[in-house]
Amino acid sequence: MKKVYESADEALDGILFDSMTIAAGGFGLCGIPENLISAIKKSGVKGLTVASNNAGVDDFGLGLLLQDKQIKKMMSSYVGENDLFMQQYLAGDLEIEFNPQGTLAERMRAGGAGIPGFYTKTGVGTEVAEGKEHKEFDGKTYILERGIVTDLSIVKAWKGDTSGNLIYRKTAQNFNPMVATCGKITVAEVEELVDVGELDPASIDTPGIYVQRIIKGAHEKRIEQRTTRAA
Repeated sequence: MKKVYESADEALDGILFDSMTIAAGGFGLCGIPENLISAIKKSGVKGLTVASNNAGVDDFGLGLLLQDKQIKKMMSSYVGENDLFMQQYLAGDLEIEFNPQGTLAERMRAGGAGIPGFYTKTGVGTEVAEGKEHKEFDGKTYILERGIVTDLSIVKAWKGDTSGNLIYRKTAQNFNPMVATCGKITVAEVEELVDVGELDPASIDTPGIYVQRIIKGAHEKRIEQRTTRAA
């Protein structure tokens, strides 16, 4: 099966459709699949439900999809860096499903592992627990969280091979491994693409069985918040 594609546009060809669900990897602006996000923006698909730790910034990452109101719902942990996100939410144009960060990661991992739901203490007694099943275990209350399975997962890795095996680096290890497993189709972009056998098997984070398509992309190393001090 062909896995290597020349561009993000080609890799997403025939996959995208209106009102689909997408899981996107990365943490802040680190390890985000920026080329695939740009290709989704270019495609014009709308009504998207996107599960991601955050929503990028106004002019980069998932923020690009908000510019044309392509996203109707975000399932996120943190959205504080995106003014457009806030404006659309306050105007009623964007729905938000907030998740504690660890819960969101575990929901993706569970979905990828075929686990439909799990119980957690996180969020008990808060708005997060409203409308969810409560159950006691050993005298403590837990809430039921559902696993996340999406139509498409998009991830960014440091290295990958032509079979789709992936290695993430540093902060990009956040969310990308879980996102890669929870999509019915997973498309990856990598900084370095090598032949099968060139990756150390013990270093592979995502086995190629989870990845259907892969591209090599050029990546911009943005800093979400730059803080400096006098020397």
